[in-house]
Amino acid sequence: MLGNYFFDAEKSESKSFELPGAKPHYNPDRSVQVNHIFLDLELDIPHQSLDGICHLTLTPVREGITQVKLDAVDFEITEVKIGAIAQPFDHNKEQLIVDFLSPTTTEPFTLSITYQVKKPRRGIYFIAPDEHYPDKATQVWTQGEDEDSRFWFPCFDYPGQLASSEIRVKVPQGLTAVSNGALITEETVGDKTVFHWQQQEIHPSYLIALAVGDFAYKEDSCNGLPVTYYVDKHRAEDIDRTMGKTPRMVEFLGKTYGYPYAYPKYAQVWVEDFIFGGMENTSVSLMTDRALLDERASQERQWSESLVLHELAHQWFGDLVVIKHWSHAWIKEGMATYAEVLWTEQEYGKNDAAYYLLAEARNYLQEDRSRYRRPIVTNIYREAIELYDRHLYEKGGCVYHMIRSVLGDELFTKAIHHFVNHHAHDTVETIDLLRAIEVSTGYNLAPLFDQYVFRGGHPDFDISYSWDRDSSMAKISVKQTQAKPDEPASKNQLFNLLIPLGFGYVKEEKFERLVEFKLKLNEPEQTFYFPLEQKPDFVSFDVGNNYLKTVKLNYPPQELIQQLHHDPDPTSRIYAAIALGKKGGLEMVEAFTQALTTEQFWGVRVEVAKQLGKIQLNQAIDGLAIALKDENPKVRRAAVEALGSFPQQGSYDLVKAMAEQGDFSYHTESSAVYTLGKLVKGVLKDRVKEVISVFKEVLETRSGWNELVRSGAISGLGLLDTNPDAVEIIIQYTQLGTPQPLRLAAIRALGGVSKGQKPEQMQMIIETLEAIAAEEFFLTQVSVVTALRTMGTEDAAQILGQLSAQSLDGRIKQRADEARTRVEASLRSDQQLKRLQDKVEQLQKDNQDLQSRLAKLEASQTKD
Repeated sequence: MLGNYFFDAEKSESKSFELPGAKPHYNPDRSVQVNHIFLDLELDIPHQSLDGICHLTLTPVREGITQVKLDAVDFEITEVKIGAIAQPFDHNKEQLIVDFLSPTTTEPFTLSITYQVKKPRRGIYFIAPDEHYPDKATQVWTQGEDEDSRFWFPCFDYPGQLASSEIRVKVPQGLTAVSNGALITEETVGDKTVFHWQQQEIHPSYLIALAVGDFAYKEDSCNGLPVTYYVDKHRAEDIDRTMGKTPRMVEFLGKTYGYPYAYPKYAQVWVEDFIFGGMENTSVSLMTDRALLDERASQERQWSESLVLHELAHQWFGDLVVIKHWSHAWIKEGMATYAEVLWTEQEYGKNDAAYYLLAEARNYLQEDRSRYRRPIVTNIYREAIELYDRHLYEKGGCVYHMIRSVLGDELFTKAIHHFVNHHAHDTVETIDLLRAIEVSTGYNLAPLFDQYVFRGGHPDFDISYSWDRDSSMAKISVKQTQAKPDEPASKNQLFNLLIPLGFGYVKEEKFERLVEFKLKLNEPEQTFYFPLEQKPDFVSFDVGNNYLKTVKLNYPPQELIQQLHHDPDPTSRIYAAIALGKKGGLEMVEAFTQALTTEQFWGVRVEVAKQLGKIQLNQAIDGLAIALKDENPKVRRAAVEALGSFPQQGSYDLVKAMAEQGDFSYHTESSAVYTLGKLVKGVLKDRVKEVISVFKEVLETRSGWNELVRSGAISGLGLLDTNPDAVEIIIQYTQLGTPQPLRLAAIRALGGVSKGQKPEQMQMIIETLEAIAAEEFFLTQVSVVTALRTMGTEDAAQILGQLSAQSLDGRIKQRADEARTRVEASLRSDQQLKRLQDKVEQLQKDNQDLQSRLAKLEASQTKD
């Protein structure tokens, strides 16, 4: 399942991941083994309901079982039978408790449950046109992960139970139903069509899926395996440009994991209003139609390709090899995330893969810095969905990369092949991965796992370098700034790692060689001396950048400039650019401007443009003007965003020209439009009306893929936080009927635009957000939380509390509670500051009164 930040070494106190109500979670006792799940369903789409019979074939694990408890939320259950014999049951809307008339033997039996689901709020979703969105498709789709299958069929809703499954579903003629496994039959019954799907391979209940709609369909293949695509009938042209690489991905992953694709087909169904990016249901992934590419969007690499690859990778890690408990979900999500890196390396080269990995690390680091720090593996939470964060995905992916770097490519491949083959069609925990590595390679990676998986955090390295010319000696000092040496060993956060260090040499303006050493880093501060034949031109810490960390490079400018231009590793060149950006100055601007014209890899040029934006010299604008003409749209985007740091006429003219002329990249054009809103301050305040006119023109004329460009205008308006006209325009686009991506952008923008508004506008904003908060669509609620967190007022905190209380979605509860905690803490801080200011003012007043009385006293004494 899939739902760029500065790679910084600055620290902040980590907040707790565990919210009030969090507790340890374990799999339940298992009195029966589920062998097979057969759902016989009929959908009533106009009334958003289903009638079903769930047949569960069970084998007791021991004799004398008298009761089973199934997860079954908000059902109407009319009958429970074993064969033809009705069984007594009790249903409390959360669990179905069946009391058997006779204690079981150890022989299998089938439990049949007749039930009805009406207007479900989770698990199964009915999508249909309405008065606001008359062109919306009619669709039904399910989403089981984490524990939402219980909302549409009775089950043991945890990943430790594996069973084969089948679905027979009756739908209106003209609609197609897609599910797991192979299509057994398709027949017409009156004005209905009955689809019967069956999967013989075992899997957990959360991976059972159903998607129904009026789909355009295309079948491809990979070595005889049917590879099928389903999209809304109006999006057929988007199939090839979005999913065309799927067969090659199937072949690539089969080789990567050492196990052929295990199911009778692989289908992708792209649906409306999907609450995630994608979901890896066994043999049938469901995807958001927001990732379908139009012709213009397909001209640059989009996240859609990574989404397709990620969900496909789960067919091995997650579906074939199943986690035993949610606390070990990193095994599958981390690998699916790392598979994106492996595919990028295969398809685009090592530089792109290194930059992709850096982006993953940055995403994790941002969460660690701004939200909370936690062990990757933990069973303490309120709901399992809270675990699905950047620790699970991106940090998990980085852990797989560190495993690869320790083992080397050959042994890493051997270990992964062993793990998959040994645990295919079975459940696993983290210890199983450790054991597979040790059995297949001889390496014990428990120390690495203890540091990066079973505890939170990462090393923050501060590295200093100097050269002693007289002794021809290089001095390297390394601090682990995250360490707390006064704490016990279990809490001091020290890392014990073997990090490669390289001294680089350049000859005739070309990289010549790297002399490498290993640093054993296990103390808060360590110093190393290296006798060298000649002074190195640059120093490369963690050669290859395989370890998850932050770095602060304290090198002389000349060494950093040489590293920027000549280090063979793109991530090291990026680190050098960041260090140079912090130093500032004209010399750095000149080095960056040169890099924008000589650097071969686009990712480094992106980072150089970002650093130029942090150096407040006019010459930096000239360098960014060069980057605006770069062939790579991501470099142009970084340049135009960096120009937003220079609120002056020259940068304004460059940005406005791009915003008005557009760019073939949706993202770059959107950034240009948005950046106009950043620039109209200071000496450019008088351009606000002109910029609003540009925003209005964009909103009226530039609809397109995912409303990216128009969302740029809305977000730009959100920066005009003292302008009442901006509020009125934004609120207009929060109305139902506005295309969903644009409406979500408008909801979020209300938070920013509120900051400097007068009470009348503030009341309009809060009333708008309070009304929208009552809507149940997941992405709408996420946007409301974002806006309220940005507002940071008492009214915002109150609505966040209401949203948390009313939402059924654990992710919304988590986000709303985190946001409310942050807002309330800020309000307390503001109140404390206000009280302090009042005390200071009172002291000043008292002091003035005292001085006045003293002056009067002295005057009277003088007279006397």
